[in-house]
Amino acid sequence: MNSNPNALLGKGSSFDGKLTFEGTVHIDGKFTGEIYSEGTLVIGEGAEVQAEIRCGSVVVQGNVTGNITASDTVELIAPAALRGNISSPALHIGKGVFFDGNCQMTSKPAAMPTARPGTTAPIARAAQPPSLQSTGLRESQQIQAPVHAAAQQRPSGIYLPEPSMSRPVGELPHKF
Repeated sequence: MNSNPNALLGKGSSFDGKLTFEGTVHIDGKFTGEIYSEGTLVIGEGAEVQAEIRCGSVVVQGNVTGNITASDTVELIAPAALRGNISSPALHIGKGVFFDGNCQMTSKPAAMPTARPGTTAPIARAAQPPSLQSTGLRESQQIQAPVHAAAQQRPSGIYLPEPSMSRPVGELPHKF
């Protein structure tokens, strides 16, 4: 939380409308309307906000009625009360907070690039398991795992024949 907000709506203040800003804004008074920003919105203890909020980060200690959509984080700190839905990639709800709504966890907007349809995305060497890095194998190469001798025995009961075997005709013997 930035200690030097760009703007402050202090206690006893009231605002009705649409708020857009850069940086950090701290609300301690009453606000009704819409709030849009890529920055940080801090709703202080004792604040009364009725708004649709879309910001980069939102920190709530006061009372909010409305939905919050954040591209980075939402943090609810006691004695916060939120009546509305949250959509954010990261959420922290402290002990003693009242939350009445739904939460949807989203991915960050600057997520990993996706491959075009019909192509495969390149695999970064750092993302490969350590066993592949040390052997120089690519992830697409198959590694045969050792098979335990007991696993090679066929269980009793019904089984499908190997593809090279001729297909049996009639009933297969089975035990239950």
